[in-house]
Amino acid sequence: MAEGFPTIELTPDELREVAAYALACARPAVELFERERPGDPRPRAALDAVGAFVDGGRRTKAIRDGAWAALRAAREARDAGQAAADDAARAACAAAGAAYLHPLAKATQVGHILGAAAHAARAFELEAGGDPDVAAAHLARACGLAGPVVVGVLRRYPGAPGGGGRVGELMRQLDAALR
Repeated sequence: MAEGFPTIELTPDELREVAAYALACARPAVELFERERPGDPRPRAALDAVGAFVDGGRRTKAIRDGAWAALRAAREARDAGQAAADDAARAACAAAGAAYLHPLAKATQVGHILGAAAHAARAFELEAGGDPDVAAAHLARACGLAGPVVVGVLRRYPGAPGGGGRVGELMRQLDAALR
């Protein structure tokens, strides 16, 4: 037990599967980001860094640095009034964070597994003028991308936590669908 929470066994292969899932969920949204903010490579660089881990590399500082850079890109998009680009960059940040899923049975860790998918769904929903059917379609796609390893890891954690606005709602919908 660590930090008062039971620990969960996670193999390197399971971490790679979770990161691969998050990467696959985030990629389409990063293309949206690049359309809205051409010339800003930070979200794509975060995906490239986690992609190296997925392909068998080590978890490196480049993944964390990429995640932080994608988060800065998200904030800049938000400040420029580009809400869809904000969530698209947050999807990249979450994909990079998936490589650092902690083996603690905390509901907040579900964000490392499903955050990229939820932010991507929100980005496309916003791009479509707030159409919830667009988000639902992206969540359905995310369900289809989740293989048995990802679902098995997810089931070791408590359900997604409350809060988090619309992205939190989308994450809880995806969590319920996958369990």
